[in-house]
Amino acid sequence: MALTIRELIQQATDNLTASERKIAGAILADYPFTALQTIQDLAAKTGVSAPSITRFVAKLGCGGFQDFQRQLIAELKEGKRSPLDLKSSQVPVGHSQFLGDYAARLSLVIADMAETVSQEQFDAVAALLSDPTRQVFLLGGRVSDSLAGYLSIHLRQIRARVQHIPANPQIWPDAMLQMRKKDVVVLFDFRRYQPDLAELAHRIATHAQATIILITDRWLSPIARDSSHVIALPIDSGTAWDTVVAAIAFLEALIVKVSEADWEATQKRLRQWDGLRLDRPAEDDI
Repeated sequence: MALTIRELIQQATDNLTASERKIAGAILADYPFTALQTIQDLAAKTGVSAPSITRFVAKLGCGGFQDFQRQLIAELKEGKRSPLDLKSSQVPVGHSQFLGDYAARLSLVIADMAETVSQEQFDAVAALLSDPTRQVFLLGGRVSDSLAGYLSIHLRQIRARVQHIPANPQIWPDAMLQMRKKDVVVLFDFRRYQPDLAELAHRIATHAQATIILITDRWLSPIARDSSHVIALPIDSGTAWDTVVAAIAFLEALIVKVSEADWEATQKRLRQWDGLRLDRPAEDDI
C-alpha cells in the first residue's frame, strides 16, 4: 500500500533542511488541513518561500504542489470508504485455506503496526495512562467503542479513576464537567469517522483542555486536530472489512505496560477487586 503524505514526511525528517522542517511541522500539526491551503497561504503561515515548499514536496516524491494536494485529497476520500467500496477492490483470500490465509494477512498487519507506531509514542501513552493522579476517560465510535470498553475494563482492574463515557451524547456534558486539564481522554475513531466525536474532542480541547489520545487509522480521524497524541494503526485487510487486530495488539501491550508501571499497586488493587467480586475465585487464584 502506498504511503500517506504524513508517513512520507516522517520518513524524510532526517533529510530536511531547517526551512523544510518548519513546513513539515506546520503540516503535521494540523494534518492534512494546513496542507490544503494555497501555496501562498502555506508560505505566509510558515514564513518559508513558495519555491522552498515546492522543493519540499519534491523531496516527498510529488510532482509539484498540485500533485501533493491531489494525494492528500485522495487520502481524505480513502478515510470515507465503506465495506461496499472496499469489496470492489479487495484482494481475494484463498477459500481452500481461508482461515490460514486470512491469519497470515493479519500477522502482516500486526508487523506493520509494530513498525509504524514508535516506541516513544507507545511509552508516552503508557506513561499517561499509568499516572494515578490523572483521571482517564474513554469513548469510541459505533464499532470502535467496543475497543474503548475493552481497554476500560482492564484499566479499572489496574487503577482507579477510569470512566468509559456513555455512548449517549446527551450525557457527554457530565463527563466534560468532571475533566481537569491534567486528565486523559482516549478516543477511538476509524473510517468512516464520526462527526459527533470530532465535535466532542474539540469541546474537550477548548473547555476542559484535557490531554486527548486518539487511536485511529493511517488516514487520520479529524479528531487528530485536537489531539496531543495520535496513534495511527493499519486496518486494511484487503477485504470488504477493516481489521481491528492491530488495535487489539496495541491495547494488550498497553495493558501489560500500564500494569507493570507499579506492579505492587496493581497487585494490591487486583486482590481488592477479587475480594469484592460476587463470584469470588478460589483462594489459590487470588
